[in-house]
Amino acid sequence: MTPAHTRRPPVARTRTLTLTRTTARTLALGTGLTLLALGCGADPDTTIEATGTLEYTEVEIAATTSGRVARVLVEEGDRVRAGDTLVVLAQPTLPAERAQRAARVRSARALLDEAVRGPRPAEIEAAVADHAALAADAARAASDVVRLTPLAARDFATAQQLEAAEALAASTAARRDAAAARLALLREGTRPERIAALRADLANAEAALASSDAVARDLVLLAPVDGRVVSRRAEPGEVLAPGERALLLAEVARQWVRIYVGQDALPLVPYGAEVTATLDGFPDRPMTGVVRAVATRAEYTPRVALTEKERADLLFAVRAEFRDTTGFLKAGLPVTVRLARPAP
Repeated sequence: MTPAHTRRPPVARTRTLTLTRTTARTLALGTGLTLLALGCGADPDTTIEATGTLEYTEVEIAATTSGRVARVLVEEGDRVRAGDTLVVLAQPTLPAERAQRAARVRSARALLDEAVRGPRPAEIEAAVADHAALAADAARAASDVVRLTPLAARDFATAQQLEAAEALAASTAARRDAAAARLALLREGTRPERIAALRADLANAEAALASSDAVARDLVLLAPVDGRVVSRRAEPGEVLAPGERALLLAEVARQWVRIYVGQDALPLVPYGAEVTATLDGFPDRPMTGVVRAVATRAEYTPRVALTEKERADLLFAVRAEFRDTTGFLKAGLPVTVRLARPAP
């Protein structure tokens, strides 16, 4: 039988049972984060304190088009800078296809330039000379008709001679008029509709060439951010499908933690507020971060038929971000975050 002086009071057992139920409910929801009670020497009236786990942003490096892996320039654990070349892919038919489209661009551009410049001066001079010659022929044929008309009236020329002269005058006049029209067209230059059509052909050819250049750029995978290679899934010789991941890059210098605060403290956690965090093993090395997001919806407790006690358990997620260029912070480590309450 337990002595009377070693028994715990019933109040203590009740408090322990209540804490156990709360902890079980939190673990069952799988949050992995537990709201800490205010403590560790912090003043509860001036400090909000909670714990969370460090995470980093992961970026999947993948091509938007299929290709065979030609080179992989990084290994797992390598640190890279934004813009560094990570993986080079290849498509055997791409160079020939690009050369064909480049030739089509040159041809379309040449046709457009020719149309815009219009006829050459020598062409206009030749048309002027042709028109002048046909005009002279038409004038001579017309004068023959004038000369033969009175002669045929007095029977000094036959009707057949007059008809032949008139037919020749009409044909030479028609050729003269056609030459005059061709000369006018040459002097006016290319029709605007023709130039517009050639411009459209050139734009189409340039778009096809730009598509080939875009595919060529997509075959060279660059680092979008500064970070470290977490995993490498591509090896030279493999064929990657569009969207298939080649590397996984972690933005290790930009880490974040998600903590949870109660509804009473929610108005005291503004966006952009400065926070301080410490690792369990290094309490003397505080880190400074900034609140980047505050949840707009409560978690953990069902929002149907809330009791007064359950309303006290409502928590809101707060995301704080930290910048670390030294490599001291590691993802997965628990950290304690403290946020100073703003002055009233």
